[in-house]
Amino acid sequence: MTSSYLRTVRRWGVLAAALLTIPLAAVVPTAAAPPRQGTADCLPGSLPEPGLQGDVPAADRDSGRSRDGYHCNIRLLGSSPGRGGGITSVTFDHCAYIGTFFPGNLLGPDQGVRVIDVSDPAAPVHTATLTEPAMLAGTWESLKVNAARKLLVGTGVPALTGAGLLSVYDVSDCAHPRLLNPGPGSDLALPLPITAHEGGFSPDGNTYWSSGVAPGLLSAVDLTDPAQPRVIWQGIPGLSMHGFGFAPDGNRMYLANNMGGLKILDVSAVQRRDGSPQVHELADMPWTDGWATQHAVPVSYGGVPHVFAVDEAGSGGVKLIDVADDRQPRLVRSIKLAINQPEHQDSMVASASGGSLFAYDAHYCAADRPADPTALACSWTSSGIRVFDVRDPADIHEIAYFNPPARTGQNTELWNSPHALASIIGPPLLAAPTLAQAMLSGQFDPAQALSSRTGTLAFGDLSTDWCFAPPEWRGNQLWTACADNGFLAMELAPAVYTPPADQRSTTGS
Repeated sequence: MTSSYLRTVRRWGVLAAALLTIPLAAVVPTAAAPPRQGTADCLPGSLPEPGLQGDVPAADRDSGRSRDGYHCNIRLLGSSPGRGGGITSVTFDHCAYIGTFFPGNLLGPDQGVRVIDVSDPAAPVHTATLTEPAMLAGTWESLKVNAARKLLVGTGVPALTGAGLLSVYDVSDCAHPRLLNPGPGSDLALPLPITAHEGGFSPDGNTYWSSGVAPGLLSAVDLTDPAQPRVIWQGIPGLSMHGFGFAPDGNRMYLANNMGGLKILDVSAVQRRDGSPQVHELADMPWTDGWATQHAVPVSYGGVPHVFAVDEAGSGGVKLIDVADDRQPRLVRSIKLAINQPEHQDSMVASASGGSLFAYDAHYCAADRPADPTALACSWTSSGIRVFDVRDPADIHEIAYFNPPARTGQNTELWNSPHALASIIGPPLLAAPTLAQAMLSGQFDPAQALSSRTGTLAFGDLSTDWCFAPPEWRGNQLWTACADNGFLAMELAPAVYTPPADQRSTTGS
């Protein structure tokens, strides 16, 4: 046997071993509306992707070309890299709050949540650092703002699931947050009875909901008095719950199921502050086209309520779901990039192998307004920031993207990057279910899947960034944070996007 043949056998042995860890249910295809992902037409001055939409090819990773990034109809205005951007960061007014990832955020200087003043997007300024225990313990996907009440909340999540820590800040002066609850939730001796991983506000800001993933404990924390947060309801809606969004009146929660799917809960009793409130499940909509469903962005089209539900893994992309009948939600459309399509999973393996756990998946999205949205901006892990025209649900297409420069070889500078810390792992394991589906359906070409990167088991590189945080709308600008590059302020070309007069960045919670 030739050495080349032996290398090929070993690589496929690695992939087969990874697939053995996938539950059978995860590889059964789900019938769905045909996805639309029309590729953006790039204006002069762009630096477009060289091949498949969303892909960072193995050749560009290996040659160092990915260190220049790709951009189409978006330009970078300014950045504040710090030591990395954590998982989910959030913005409010002219400021950004950079989430923390434990334990890396404790290993370098400037420990805690960084506060960035973006009054001048070309020159963001670090103005403060939040160092309460919840901020130091890692905020994971819990750091959120309620604009109505000007409150910032984060919970402590050291490793996938946390417990007890929650801090509330007044961000009326957004560049200098003021802690409101030095006692319960912030004092280590006064923990709250919650589990944490995800979190978010009811629309009115009176309730912060904390969601743990293992177990799927959901807790409603009353913030009527922000100085005295208290749990007023708890339940376990499912085995492992994730993020959520709310109907405008706060009476319906659209809860993401980590197994892949969406639950609709009647939380009106909590919203009304009934004594001994009861929460009822109205619908359970599972799917296997994508999993680790992340969160839901409630919008409406012509007055009919819908949600954009985002899958964090399994190439599920973003699903537009009609929730007018909250007992019978209906899939309307799926948004996927070309690299997410079943027929391109072989190309996904060829490029993403060696880049660690995530390949090319959506994570958090923001609509540019809740009623009749015109655009949706999404973080898409190794595919960067993707922007879609969503005015017509029947004709959703991409208009712009910005995939930030890879910070290859800079692992030791990025203590607050989950990407840098996860790079002890090589293969994109979270993409394995879709890979298995493509194999079972005969859409997988082994020759196309093999590259110089295939079969890397350990020490993945930083040949892309991981973008997780919602890209939030500021007129023609988008503000976000990516794991390696930290805070980014970008500007969309006026030729592809005109902000509506009533623009209001909408993430769901």
